[in-house]
Amino acid sequence: RVQLVESGGGSVQAGGSLRLSCTASGLTFDDYAMGWFRQAPGKEREEVSCISWNGDSTYYVNSVKGRFTISRNSAKNTLSLQMNSLKPEDTAMYYCAAQKSRWRLCPSDQGYWGQGTQVTVSS
Repeated sequence: RVQLVESGGGSVQAGGSLRLSCTASGLTFDDYAMGWFRQAPGKEREEVSCISWNGDSTYYVNSVKGRFTISRNSAKNTLSLQMNSLKPEDTAMYYCAAQKSRWRLCPSDQGYWGQGTQVTVSS
């Protein structure tokens, strides 16, 4: 069965960095568009960053452009999100998602989802 396992979350001060990782199993990684989403308490889930099946296309929500970098490693079946210059407003549960598609950039609710990893940024 497909499993997505996130890691790398934690608590940091504003201006700090974290690197999130998502290890995928049970799927052919190169067939899947991948993405990072986040949800803060009382807020709707938000697309943070996505990457196409072949890594050629990426998406970033405006609030993280220039600070976050998404990448994928087919040899290790991993998706990463390097987060620099973190702000308190980045505090949320971060989820990894995958959807089999060669035209979709960001996975939808119909894709596979991990359990999430908490990121807390203090001021």
